Amino acid sequence: MTVPTSPSPFVKLLDMDRHIEGGWFKEIWKASYQIPHEVLGDRYSGARAAASSVYFLLHPGEESAWHKVLSDELWLFHAGGPLELTIGGHGDKPEATETFTLGLDIAAGQTPQALVPAGAWQTARPAGDEPVLVTCIVAPAFHYDDFSMIAPGEK
Repeated sequence: MTVPTSPSPFVKLLDMDRHIEGGWFKEIWKASYQIPHEVLGDRYSGARAAASSVYFLLHPGEESAWHKVLSDELWLFHAGGPLELTIGGHGDKPEATETFTLGLDIAAGQTPQALVPAGAWQTARPAGDEPVLVTCIVAPAFHYDDFSMIAPGEK
C-alpha cells in the first residue's frame, strides 16, 4: 500500500482520518434506534444502533485490506474513478468469489452500489488513476467488536 504524497481534497474537506484497513474515513451517521442485544443474539457483543454510515476514500495505490463485519454493508459510489470491490466468501480465509466495479459508467458494467452480505470477506481498491469516494452503510451499525481483518499481504 502506498501513501499519497498529495491527498485528495476530500480528506481535508470531509475531516477524514486514516482507517486501520487502509484508506480514509469519516463517520457521518448512526441511527438513533438501538437494537437490543437479546434481539441481535450472541454473535454480537452488545446492543447496536440500527445502522451507521461513513464516507470512505481510497487513492490509487491504496487498498482496503481483506476484512469482514457481522452486518450487511452497502457501498454507494459518489465521486472519482471506478472502484473494484471483491467479495471473498464466508470461510475462515477469503477466496475471491465475485467482483463489482463501482462507478457511474453503467453501460460499461459499472454499478453505483453493491452489497456485501453480513460476514462476507471484502477488499477494495481503485480501478483507475483517480481517488474514489464512497459511502458505506452498515446495518446493524458498525462496531469494532464486529470487525475482523487480515493484515495486508496475508491471505
